[in-house]
Amino acid sequence: MSKIIEISFNKTVIEAILNDSVTAQKVLKALPIKSAINLWGSEVYFEIDVAADLEDGKELMDIGNIAFWPPGNAFCIFFGPTPASSDLRPRAASAVTVIGKMTGKDAVEKIKLIKSDDIIEIRVKEKQ
Repeated sequence: MSKIIEISFNKTVIEAILNDSVTAQKVLKALPIKSAINLWGSEVYFEIDVAADLEDGKELMDIGNIAFWPPGNAFCIFFGPTPASSDLRPRAASAVTVIGKMTGKDAVEKIKLIKSDDIIEIRVKEKQ
């Protein structure tokens, strides 16, 4: 069952939906997560306390994809080209498991505001 999460940083909140993959369910159980972030081109990534094998691994991402990178136990948010890209599409450093996607009309524009010294928090969205 897919689950809506909130990604927040510097008073900005973005909604996303996690898919039904085994990895996404492991990430869901680890929430809430709070971390300093790293930027790699137009990718936010940070280590989380989750271990999972690669599922249906992909390198070429869609803008807005949320993924898990097993070699670094990293939560990744793709919002544009990365240093590995050959065009405007994001490309992961190596294969990742896609675990979800940002939603909402301004999600990509909002995530572009993140800075390398921001603290990010991921949590389950409470029912309204």
